[in-house]
Amino acid sequence: MDSREGIALQNQILQLRQEMEQLRRGGGGSLPPPTVSRGGSSGGGSELVGPLLERVNTLQDEVSRLRGRVDVLENQNRRLREDFEKYQGDMEFRLGQGGGGGSAGSGAAPAPSRPAAPVAPPIAAPTTSTGAPPPRTPDRAIAEGNAALGRNDFPAAEAAAREALASRSGAHAVAAQMLLAGALSGKRDFGNAAIAYNEAYTRARTGPRAPEALLGLANSFQSLGNRREACDTLNDLRSQFPNLRPPLAAQATTARQRAQCR
Repeated sequence: MDSREGIALQNQILQLRQEMEQLRRGGGGSLPPPTVSRGGSSGGGSELVGPLLERVNTLQDEVSRLRGRVDVLENQNRRLREDFEKYQGDMEFRLGQGGGGGSAGSGAAPAPSRPAAPVAPPIAAPTTSTGAPPPRTPDRAIAEGNAALGRNDFPAAEAAAREALASRSGAHAVAAQMLLAGALSGKRDFGNAAIAYNEAYTRARTGPRAPEALLGLANSFQSLGNRREACDTLNDLRSQFPNLRPPLAAQATTARQRAQCR
């Protein structure tokens, strides 16, 4: 791990393993090797091995938790970079469209000065000035994205979700984030899926899809190997929404069993 805290924990684990190995070998002659009698009593070495094993397990759990948090942060930074690049590309595309519209308008200005040759009004074509089809509305993008998600076409579902999010429509933000999270989960990109689920929950903590967002976040943590964060999220779900719909309640129970939550 890159963090100093993670490196320090790994060094402590190595040191504890060395101490355990010395105890097993008899501590260089200073301590007897750990033995257990048939009556259940143990030597002085075995009494020290137990606490050392417990410390090793605790430190390994802490390293695993820190690794999970680092993965989430790295995925979040990568997503922010991608969003910035997409936003920059959209701005360049819109500026290019603005320049094309100006040139077209300057060429069409002299037309009204010819009264002897009336020109029929042009028929609107179903394409933009660049020849590309018009962009979908956020409602249509989300509907088609959910259809793609239903047939496991995860790239198409992700593209539709990002298209709806790019429209900056607040009314569709939660639905678009949930669609994006489902697509990323289908692609097994659980780090970015956790970020998307958390964003959907943050946007509407008391909305109708908030329980679904918390459940998706817990499942993403579980897939990343972060059982502690998964159980904490499921506990928040149970305390904030005690009366879940039966299908969602069954999914939450299954998630708790899979994460071995207490």
